[in-house]
Amino acid sequence: MAGQLHHVIQRGNNRQPVFVSVADRERFLAILVHCAAQFGLTVHGYVLMDNHFHLLVTPASTDALPKTMQAIGRQYVSYFNRAHAHSGSLWEGRYRSTVLQPQRHLLACMAFLDLNPVRAGLVEKASEYPWSSHAHYTGLRHDRWLSVPALVWEMGNTPFARESAYRDLIELGLTPQQEAELAESVLHGWVLGDDAFLAALQRDTPRRLRPAAPGRPRRQPLI
Repeated sequence: MAGQLHHVIQRGNNRQPVFVSVADRERFLAILVHCAAQFGLTVHGYVLMDNHFHLLVTPASTDALPKTMQAIGRQYVSYFNRAHAHSGSLWEGRYRSTVLQPQRHLLACMAFLDLNPVRAGLVEKASEYPWSSHAHYTGLRHDRWLSVPALVWEMGNTPFARESAYRDLIELGLTPQQEAELAESVLHGWVLGDDAFLAALQRDTPRRLRPAAPGRPRRQPLI
């Protein structure tokens, strides 16, 4: 959906590693930057794990996200196969994604990405992991290709204030419910947002945007 915030995940086939070296991660990010600029995909955040990656993006058109992901897939797989004498499928099928209402879920999703290495036991703190956008938002590194969302700009009047507020946000962490919502939504494609947000999106697509209510369908009265 053009102009909407998307949470994207792509996993390795059978959970196999898709990044095994620093060079792999550097090449992937270079490909991401090039393809996103080519097809009109704005990147707000990312995390590269060993066997999968997450992106937080906004596509400028309906085909910006699929074209970017297809191009990344082809170019990175070609590199990976050459670099590691690998053959066969690298990815676990098509990428998965969902739309998030920014006002309710953008900052939580950024924390979800930053804390992924912590949940996986790779580091104790998000700041210790170099392969995510956390360093950019806390002033440890400047990634010029990342687009800072409006809600982050509103976290403070100066870079120092925004970076401090962002660090506090990550240290606060997420509730188990938030983690479950963000994980389930991206894996199943369910939109996260309030009723008004979903209703506005539903007018533009026939696809169901959230899970059906539990229980049997209500019987219609006989007329």
